[in-house]
Amino acid sequence: MAWTLETPDKAAFGIVGLDDILAGGLVRDRFYLLEGNPGTGKTTIALQFLLDGAAQDEKTLYITLSETEEELREVATSHGWDFDPRIAVFEVIPPESLLDANREQSLLYSSDLELGETVQQIFDAVDRVKPTRIVLDSLSEIRLLAGSSLRYRRQILAFKHYFARHATTVLMLDDLTADALDKTVHSVAHGVIRLEELAPDYGAQRRRLRVIKYRGQNFRGGFHDYTIVPGGVRVFPRLVSLEHRTGFTREQLVSGSAELDALLGGGIETGSSAMILGPSGTGKTLFAIQYVLAAAARGERAAMFIFDEEIGLLLERTRQMGYDLEGLRDAGKLLIEQVDAAELTPGEFTHKVRSLVAEHAVKTVVIDSLNGYRAAMPNENVLVLHIHELLQYLNRQGATTFLTVAEHGLVGDMATPAQVTHLADTVILLRYFEAFGRVRRAISIVKKRAGTHEDTIREYQIGSKGLGIGAPLEGFQGMLRGIPTFTGKGGDLA
Repeated sequence: MAWTLETPDKAAFGIVGLDDILAGGLVRDRFYLLEGNPGTGKTTIALQFLLDGAAQDEKTLYITLSETEEELREVATSHGWDFDPRIAVFEVIPPESLLDANREQSLLYSSDLELGETVQQIFDAVDRVKPTRIVLDSLSEIRLLAGSSLRYRRQILAFKHYFARHATTVLMLDDLTADALDKTVHSVAHGVIRLEELAPDYGAQRRRLRVIKYRGQNFRGGFHDYTIVPGGVRVFPRLVSLEHRTGFTREQLVSGSAELDALLGGGIETGSSAMILGPSGTGKTLFAIQYVLAAAARGERAAMFIFDEEIGLLLERTRQMGYDLEGLRDAGKLLIEQVDAAELTPGEFTHKVRSLVAEHAVKTVVIDSLNGYRAAMPNENVLVLHIHELLQYLNRQGATTFLTVAEHGLVGDMATPAQVTHLADTVILLRYFEAFGRVRRAISIVKKRAGTHEDTIREYQIGSKGLGIGAPLEGFQGMLRGIPTFTGKGGDLA
């Protein structure tokens, strides 16, 4: 995202997506809070924050009250990072009287003395290192040592004023184990980032973050998906399609089938979306492939994201029809990816689509199917918003999108898994019908925003040569109900 307002000098996290959300990073010499339950990636993000500072020749300091230096180095090693000499680690060691069980005396060593000694150790480390970036891990220990909410707030304010005098950017971590309802630091901190982990009924855990507060600065609101992978945290900012307008010339794209192009009034426009509806087995993927082949013939790149079908099976069955998708893939004209809805978050999928379109100049995108995409997003309202933003983004890039949707049922009244037909510019409807003891297929166009289209219903067949579309079925009624009747007014089955 391009920000037009001037922003002060900022300390970046070194995480592209997170820095984008924060419009460049954290304003320097301020006090920030990164909070989340254990396992949400706070330590990893904090280490990336310090590593980015070290890469800028800054002195950095990691103050740990909850983890040992050895554990921190193990985290860095697991991501393939070398601890830069400019990253100092200060491990706050409990007083000797607490480590020696024989000398433990609660009356002699009060919590006041323990808190004061811990704070003094922290201040001494800062004075010794003189860092420009500090991570304090974690506030839960400070909260427990303070005992009361009043003393805890006073101590946090003392930290804030002390660090402000030393011109350092401080990132404080809170694992929310002491008191998740205590919002003391929220009011004191210049910015607050919340990390969350969700556990679906099936599949990998989902993680998301939200900027709760960023005083006086622009930031991208709402929830943003992120993952923890070897190499660090990857953040996928929420897509806002209005931020990605581009100029392009609209043209009609032909499919290579004269009958299909006639149904569509000449073709489908660039920078538009088409939804192919129909029950299972009606050939929705094959219709989308017609436009993939046409794009390759024009010298353009196409991308297919396959949720439901195994790629090897798709390549084999289309090869038998004379469609050499494997050859197109090997030649770099077709980018085809298998998507596991149980493992991929919606934000990560959107990022993957955007990257292919931007980096490879993809002009034809096939998402097969919405049903598989929906599995990653059970909430229908959220699904509609995700699809809307993604389709609008692709439209504004001049890409033509084909989205297949498997409807419930086989004949008669059908039901889509979600009410999304209003989002597409063109809706192609596929149906089964019974005639003369055979199950046949019919195609019709029920919606096309740009230009006119035929209102006829045509029979089509799927054979060893691919798709074959016949003339309009003018002598039959009740085609969409599945059991047509012959009117004797002419016309015939294909």
